Amino acid sequence: MVESLPSRTALVTSLMRALHSRSDPSPLLDDPWGDRLVPEVERERMIQRILARMESDARVRAMRAADSVLDDFLLTNAAFPGVVIRSRYAEDALREATIRGIRQYVLIGAGFDSFALRRPPFSDALRIFEIDHPATQAMKAQRIKEYGISLSPSVHFIAADLAKEDLATVLARTAFRMDEAAFFSWLGVTVYLTRKANLATLRAVATCGAQGSELVFTYVDQSELASDRSQSPHNENAKVVAAIGEPWISGFNPNEIINDLASVGLELVENLDGKAMWDRYRGANTTLRQPPASLHIALARVVKGQRISRLR
Repeated sequence: MVESLPSRTALVTSLMRALHSRSDPSPLLDDPWGDRLVPEVERERMIQRILARMESDARVRAMRAADSVLDDFLLTNAAFPGVVIRSRYAEDALREATIRGIRQYVLIGAGFDSFALRRPPFSDALRIFEIDHPATQAMKAQRIKEYGISLSPSVHFIAADLAKEDLATVLARTAFRMDEAAFFSWLGVTVYLTRKANLATLRAVATCGAQGSELVFTYVDQSELASDRSQSPHNENAKVVAAIGEPWISGFNPNEIINDLASVGLELVENLDGKAMWDRYRGANTTLRQPPASLHIALARVVKGQRISRLR
């Protein structure tokens, strides 16, 4: 991402969650804040970028229904179903974690996630730590302020560039308790980081989280980044985000993810590809399409005392 600007993909995914909430007859999420957190000027910039990529005839037709240009683009984007399902999956896993007594929730690369604003009943006792790049977090904080919302003292915003400082150092300057189990979410981030950075963050979760802590994270099958897959729908989306300065950098091999996690002190609990994600939630009568098979969401657990190998 551009150093001084908020993440464009974080803005887009916020709008996707809101659009699903208001357009799907059986939404998996109720996220009325997704629209509010994105400034009108940012939405207008997105519309202009969408129109600029269209052929002239298509642009003329789109302008006849200008109010729907952005929604139409988001609904047909290959990333749309995955963005929605990953948020629902993470919140389902978090709910289960609170039943087991976990009272700390860390959002790594929180973006414009609205969980701290929505606060479902099961989250009443949670201490929430949102970590994100200063530029992204500043815009989010400003939007919350403009709506006159005062967040609970249990919500902590931590501005940090994890490309420059590690997660353990960031959490050490907060009220986070490393002697208590926590739930971590890391959604839509790993693809934008190097393998080394991803493994370092996974290792930090294992280090900071007490025994039994859990992590939900998404990743893309490494093979999707190969040159011969350049025409796949998921990779077409990669081209779009690269054009706005946030290129895909790395993925994981689904057949090796269990060993990658074990090497940093985590055990794999569940690993779903796009089809399995869709199978999990299509019974809810949502109109979501199946996410690309190359998209994965994984649930991992901290195991203390496990042998940790050196980063590869």
